[in-house]
Amino acid sequence: MLAVLAVFTLSSERALADPKARIRGNLDEDLRQRIVAAVGEVDSPPDSRFEARRHARSAAEAAEALLRSEGYYQAQIEDLVEGEEVPVAVILVDPGRRFLISNPVITWTDETPLPEVETEVRSEIDLEPGAPGRAIDVIGAEGRIVAGLTRRGYADARAQPRRVVVDHATFTVQPEYRIDSGPLVTLDGIQLETRGITSARWVTGLAPWDEGDIYNPEQVAELERRLLETGVYDGVGVALSPPGQTTPDGNRPVIVTLTDRPARILEAGATLSTAEGAGVDLIWTHYNRFGRADTLRYQARLAQIDSRLGIDLSLPHWRRPGRTARLSAALVNEDTDAYRRTGISLAADLNQRLGRTSFFSYGIGLDAGQYAETRFDPITQQPVRFDRDLALLTLRGSSYMDRSNDPLNPTRGWRLTLSAQPTFVTGEDNLMFLRTEAQATTYIPVDSEGRTIVAGRLRLGSILGGEELTVPADRLFYSGGGGSVRGFAYQGVGPRLPDDTPRGGLSLFETSLEVRRDLGRNFGAVVFVDAGAIGFQETPNFNNLRYGVGAGVRYNLPFGPIRADIAFPLDRRPADADFQIYVSIGQAF
Repeated sequence: MLAVLAVFTLSSERALADPKARIRGNLDEDLRQRIVAAVGEVDSPPDSRFEARRHARSAAEAAEALLRSEGYYQAQIEDLVEGEEVPVAVILVDPGRRFLISNPVITWTDETPLPEVETEVRSEIDLEPGAPGRAIDVIGAEGRIVAGLTRRGYADARAQPRRVVVDHATFTVQPEYRIDSGPLVTLDGIQLETRGITSARWVTGLAPWDEGDIYNPEQVAELERRLLETGVYDGVGVALSPPGQTTPDGNRPVIVTLTDRPARILEAGATLSTAEGAGVDLIWTHYNRFGRADTLRYQARLAQIDSRLGIDLSLPHWRRPGRTARLSAALVNEDTDAYRRTGISLAADLNQRLGRTSFFSYGIGLDAGQYAETRFDPITQQPVRFDRDLALLTLRGSSYMDRSNDPLNPTRGWRLTLSAQPTFVTGEDNLMFLRTEAQATTYIPVDSEGRTIVAGRLRLGSILGGEELTVPADRLFYSGGGGSVRGFAYQGVGPRLPDDTPRGGLSLFETSLEVRRDLGRNFGAVVFVDAGAIGFQETPNFNNLRYGVGAGVRYNLPFGPIRADIAFPLDRRPADADFQIYVSIGQAF
């Protein structure tokens, strides 16, 4: 009730506000509204003619300043007070003729840029003769001159006080820009300033220029982005050195200042899910261990489904900018409804960034261990249980394209993920197969403000060259859970064997449709329908499609939304729960 009352009070005060002065005169509506905004409002009308006169004079001064900034240099403004008992401040405005831009002039006060640079900069002034003589346009043109010089290597370019000639006889405004271009700057190497152990040689290798190249502010900014995206520094500064540090060769170094984040961080976490059970994580991270913005992470996880003890090393910008090398090793114990696996996993991958949000990766993985599986025998049509020791060598390739506007809460655009994994299996069985997968998502705003979003997802998967009975259980497709078909337990979408074991398949089809609606500043609501099917041939089939429907709420934080969804399976089977609840950070897709 208090909050509602406060809003009502503010609204009432706003409604009672009066204009400082009434505006009269032969004005077009756009100019009139600009003057009204410049004149402003007062909380209450004047209580005397003296106060009304003061309001009128103040309004006239504001109107004159506004008109001059818009190119009306011969405006006639008269301030009046009308009324005796109830005085009213009034200004009569005759804007007169609008002055127009005459040919702008650039005068080089000290050094002059190269002729071709001067020509290009002049072409970018974007101040056409005959255009309205607005002050903001005159000032903006000066900024474009300096910015154009800076982009072309004149890092010290600066503007001296400009001269603007207002000719009342010809009704023109002629700006003269007085510019000191400074010398053309060529770059040297990196001058590293840091208290940490980062290698200056490694930072130098990230610079997108060679010694002697002409200064380009975009290249300097790109070096800063490359250092920031490593995530191991609390502060990154990249700036051209002052002219006094020019080398004997005439080049200027770029100064890089790095502030290391805490070298070691210990994290603990817990998860609880109606679909995947409980889990506890302990993570110890060491940043910049080898002086090249690397991240070394040790992880211990105890969970109902996936427990592991592992280590991974991330080496950003490995041998070339934008490419990250990742090495990992883990002891794994997976205990799902479909299978149990105990073994070791080793992997090495290279991830190459394409632009700011897209990448492709390739690598190799080696998994070895013991599998305890309950599988469907197509000959006897009965479940068969067996244990086997296997080693899997996997070549991994994937690509990810992101053309959405936000990583955690997209409101427009699309994303596409593709992956292919040729796999060679040896041990108690020998086989080869290719596992492929693709997922596409799209985000469409329904209204111009983007408060209502329709989001869609499509995921397809296929295993080529393998058989359901022989492909290792952890490489088959399963569906169900918070990241696939909500309303079903983990691995709960596909058919089950008579002993209630989920039956993995050789193909996968999933789709989702969500309608997301903002409810005020921090809250949002979602309704959704998900569908999925597991197939037992190489191409997806839809004979056993399962559907889940539900709704959720979102609470928006600065870094993204926290989501809470409740989902219900349609045409529920005896093994399916009545509902599932999901809580996480970010949208479902």
